[in-house]
Order: sequence, then structure tokens, then C-alpha cells
Amino acid sequence: MEFLEQFIDFVLHIDVHLNELILTYGAWTYAILFFIIFSETGFVVTPFLPGDSLLFAAGAFAATGSLSSPWLIVVLSTAAIVGNIVNYWIGYFVGPGVLQKKVRFLNKEYLERTHKFYEKHGGKTIVIARFIPIIRTFAPFVAGIGYMTYGRFMLYNVVAAIAWVAFFVFGGYYFGNIPVVKNNFTLVIVAIIVISTIPALVEFLRHRVRRSR
Repeated sequence: MEFLEQFIDFVLHIDVHLNELILTYGAWTYAILFFIIFSETGFVVTPFLPGDSLLFAAGAFAATGSLSSPWLIVVLSTAAIVGNIVNYWIGYFVGPGVLQKKVRFLNKEYLERTHKFYEKHGGKTIVIARFIPIIRTFAPFVAGIGYMTYGRFMLYNVVAAIAWVAFFVFGGYYFGNIPVVKNNFTLVIVAIIVISTIPALVEFLRHRVRRSR
């Protein structure tokens, strides 16, 4: 329970905590951010880590000169790409059989939902999922399970990672320090989280409606 409270506090006050990281670790902050983004996309058991909000906050600090936006784009895009590669190969070696098994630490509901999303949208899922929390963590895993060709996966992976990182970092860079945004940063972070989950929520409700029929 204490961990959950600390995590929620970190996400909602990510600007404060990121500022503390920059002041404490300096250039090593890039390595810490790399690890967080890599973990969110690279390990199927860590979909709860902040992605969109962290990128937005990092972009806002880049606008003040505390971080470098070019370095953020390069470092965090690399983290997102490498994370997806790791996740893909984990899914590839685990194989389709995991869909029928109950695996500890692996949320079966999220896995099945992402699998259906993948079946509907195909390779585009890798791009679409980048902008949807939770699903972006499971999408490369499911792509590996479905034996999506590695070359095709990498094409979608690289394009999606760069687009995702650039969108939120530049969003924070250009809008994060506007007085109304800066003074209500917690509300902005909540709005980003809510807006990011809308596509997944809509898909979930459509699925429930189809099942009820």
C-alpha cells in the first residue's frame, strides 16, 4: 500500500521529482530516464511505469535549459526501441502457448485484450499502441508471440518510438512552461493520463458490448 501511494505521488508530482533527479544526478538523469522508458516498454510486467507524463515533464525541463531536448529525443527513443526489441524476443521465445496459460505476474486480461487489438489492426498496432498506456507494453510481446517478421516489426517499432518520444517531449517543451500549465502541472499530468487511456477504454467498452450481445 505504501509503495502504491509513493508511486501515485511520483506520477502526479513528476515535475517535482524530476527536478530533484536533475539536481541530484545531473547528466546521469538521462540514464535514469532511459531505464524507466526501457523498463516500461521492455518488460511485460511493468506497464504501470510512467511514460507519457514523464516525457512531457522532461520536455518542460528541456525548455528551461535543465535538460537537452536533442539528447532526450535520442536517448529516450533508443530506450523505447530497445525496450520493444527485448519485449518482442521474450514473446517470440515464450510462444503462443502463453495465451492459454495462467502465468504469475502476467495480467491475462491485458494480454488477451492486446492480442485482440493486434488481430484487428495488425502491424499498425505497434504504432497505435505507442500512444496507449498498458497496451504499448504488451504490443511487442504479442507481436513476438504472433511471430510477426522481425524486419516488419522493426520498421513499425522505430517509427513509432521516435514519433511517441518526439510528440510528448516537444509537447512539454513548447507548452510545459506556459504559466497556466506550469501552475496546474498535476492537473495537466492527470489530463494526459486520462486522454491517453481513452482509446483503450473505448475499445474495452466496445468489446463488452459485443460480448453482451
